[in-house]
Amino acid sequence: MIKNILIGLVALLHTYFLVLEMFLWTKPIGLKTFAMDAEQAAKTAVLAGNQGLYNGFLVAGLVWSMIHPDSVFAKQLAIFFLGCVIVAALYGAYSVNMRIFFVQGLPAVIALAVVLLS
Repeated sequence: MIKNILIGLVALLHTYFLVLEMFLWTKPIGLKTFAMDAEQAAKTAVLAGNQGLYNGFLVAGLVWSMIHPDSVFAKQLAIFFLGCVIVAALYGAYSVNMRIFFVQGLPAVIALAVVLLS
């Protein structure tokens, strides 16, 4: 139960990232979150939308791991998709801002630890 709650929290975070990147990128919250001006946001909106779509794929995989009836396969799915989140967070921390690891990666690391211990 705890592992599904933690996986669900990671999925909710990535749902928020999807909405932020696909739909709110050029809006005030997107501009503030990513410290951009309107011109820069407009130029990068297509790229941000693509990032948002990939976050949606992570959400789909995480949800799939929570609802799959075969517990062994569900665990494998969780490990894979949480691992993807962690790798993305590490790259974001390296290439953009260390804060990305703490916002995106740390919850996934905690969820992965619980999955591995279950």
